[in-house]
Amino acid sequence: MTLGEGSTPLLPARRLGAELGLSRLYIKDEAVNPTGSFKARGMAVAVSVAAAQGVTVVAAPSAGNAGSALAAYGARAGLEVRLFLPEGTPAPFLAEARRLGASVTLVPGSIADAGRRMRESLGPADRGGWFDMSTLREPFRLEGKKTMGFELYEQLGGRLPDVILYPTGGGTGLIGMWKAFDEMQAVGWIGEERPRMISVQAAGCAPIVRAFREGRGTAETWQDPRTRASGLRVPASLGDFLILDALRASKGEAIAVDDDALAADARRMAAMEGVDACPEGGACLAALRTLVVGGRVGREEAIVLFNTGTGLKYDA
Repeated sequence: MTLGEGSTPLLPARRLGAELGLSRLYIKDEAVNPTGSFKARGMAVAVSVAAAQGVTVVAAPSAGNAGSALAAYGARAGLEVRLFLPEGTPAPFLAEARRLGASVTLVPGSIADAGRRMRESLGPADRGGWFDMSTLREPFRLEGKKTMGFELYEQLGGRLPDVILYPTGGGTGLIGMWKAFDEMQAVGWIGEERPRMISVQAAGCAPIVRAFREGRGTAETWQDPRTRASGLRVPASLGDFLILDALRASKGEAIAVDDDALAADARRMAAMEGVDACPEGGACLAALRTLVVGGRVGREEAIVLFNTGTGLKYDA
């Protein structure tokens, strides 16, 4: 099933680059995907496989964008879609999912609470059966997300960037790109070189940042997650160990930014480069400022910021 996902632009960010003293800064703008986010890539593959295997009902907890994407591709495939979203999910996500025909259940708390409610509510005896499309509970969303890594290689003329900043909730985008790089090496496109992977989280929900700084191999669940960036309000990830492994293997790091900074830099990205960034994209720009101040990126390095979704679904 396709709605035209992928092949998103890699935009030279010349004005922001000049402001930060960086000569090769880029924005990978995933907002131009169907339903306005990178989640379309994973759902295109996952729903296609599910439909081919005879699945008729799919369900997932979501912070917003994944639910919208599942609703859209489910509609395309003629599947019934059941979403479980936190009560604090911004209203545009709810309206979008419902327009696309999904049933939406609101749950107090975080996406983790929504996931628990979903699994309690639905089971093998449920009418018609169902399939769990949660992050990393099936293998195919990751396969869709890894195409971001292949596109970077193509768009940079057969090279990878030196640094990638990626907003990290469940982490499938980062894990998927890391998988893509291994596959590129396996077929001889690249050698052992890898971009430095920078995981960006919100200060109010930063389990990966905490685990990275403490030298842990896994991340403890973050209690009482709070951030306006819905996609970063993920207190635990099934792929925590894979994220942490990629950060360390690439000599990367994990950075948390506060909500004021990520909101301000989402607006800055829009005003300076014409990219109407989501808060998660703004978080990457805010994290880059930290790297620049600390001298941890080079002026001539190729640096890619990911804007993972449109700012239109959030309050200004």
